[in-house]
Amino acid sequence: MTLHEGRAVSRRTVLRRTGAGLGLAALGAGAWGCGPVEDPGAAGPSASSASSAPSAPEGTPSGGAFTTPPPGTAPGPLWQRPTAKGTLGMDALAVAGGVVLVSGDPLVGRDVATGEERWRREEVAVPGAKMLVRGGTLYLASAQYDGDVVGLDPATGRETWRSRLGRRFSQPRTIAADERRVYVLAGILEKDFSVKRNVIAAIDTSTGKVAWQELRDAGTEEYGITAEATGRYLAYTDFRENVTVRDTATGRQLWTKKIGRSNSGRLAVHEELVIVADAGRLRAFALADGAERWSLASEEYTRFHGVGVLDGVLYASDSGHVLRAVDAATGKEGWRTESLLDVAYAGQFAKVGNTLYAATELDDKGGILAFDARNGKLRWRYNDGSKALDQWYVAAAGTRLVALHGERLTALPAV
Repeated sequence: MTLHEGRAVSRRTVLRRTGAGLGLAALGAGAWGCGPVEDPGAAGPSASSASSAPSAPEGTPSGGAFTTPPPGTAPGPLWQRPTAKGTLGMDALAVAGGVVLVSGDPLVGRDVATGEERWRREEVAVPGAKMLVRGGTLYLASAQYDGDVVGLDPATGRETWRSRLGRRFSQPRTIAADERRVYVLAGILEKDFSVKRNVIAAIDTSTGKVAWQELRDAGTEEYGITAEATGRYLAYTDFRENVTVRDTATGRQLWTKKIGRSNSGRLAVHEELVIVADAGRLRAFALADGAERWSLASEEYTRFHGVGVLDGVLYASDSGHVLRAVDAATGKEGWRTESLLDVAYAGQFAKVGNTLYAATELDDKGGILAFDARNGKLRWRYNDGSKALDQWYVAAAGTRLVALHGERLTALPAV
């Protein structure tokens, strides 16, 4: 791939746009859930392109074959449905076995193709809970606050697994899973029912019993944790500016490092590396020993935000609204685009074929953006027209995309 520089951006422009981004972030805490509540029977909103192209037609076929819209024009929605309140969370959206799941109460499983409800369960999921699907099972902390962790069949919503931890831990939260274990973070109840320390624990998915538990350092946060389990490594970051790796078999801490800013964003794992956004740098550490393998700096006065690895390529956005494609193994930049400069930076990514889809952070003009994954050229932008500042989420589902925005779930063709 060749480096695409795009047009130069002045320091003043970067500072202005960075400041605007910070303003949106500050506004976001009070803006969640703003915007009109959708009438389930209302017609879907229009889709807009990044170059003010005409709105896409709303009657896009709902079958398996889709018509590619003209260049610069977003496809129309295949279907739209309202979602439950309380669907916030970094991993609030998941697709498994032809069913789309959105974190909330009630927890509802919808058919990806039609949007029709397949099942519904009340009081089974804590609103905002991570939709963690591994090995065909959705793992959730019990909404009964009884210390249990449960497993559901995404296709039917039926409970297929349960770990009865009882009073050993206070409010366990699932953070990662692999084929053998589900990993949780939980507080330790003192005699006066206070929580001063917390543990990280692994639960064996075949027996439901705790395989190991490790006390975390005093002062570490219980919240703001993002984690990935891969092979023999469990990697995670937290609000206390740490990146830590443990052995999945024993729980033993292999290493931990301080990074330069509070990091509760996504981390990325590629083969033997864990990659984090550390203020103005992307940093890749060896999972085995923490040695820094490579780093990549952003432009002056900008910070990296969303990161994700898809097909061996690291996609990373920054506060200057630039998106980069980077070789995850070497840190070598393949391309960059500045087509994001008029909307918020991307926070999450999905990929179908040669198209990269990015979901933006807080921005009423943002949405789902489609790029040519080979060169970074912006193909189209979809916005639901709600003018809500809520963060967008996107997940690939075969030939479809599923997008979550506020209390609205939308299916789009992956064209």
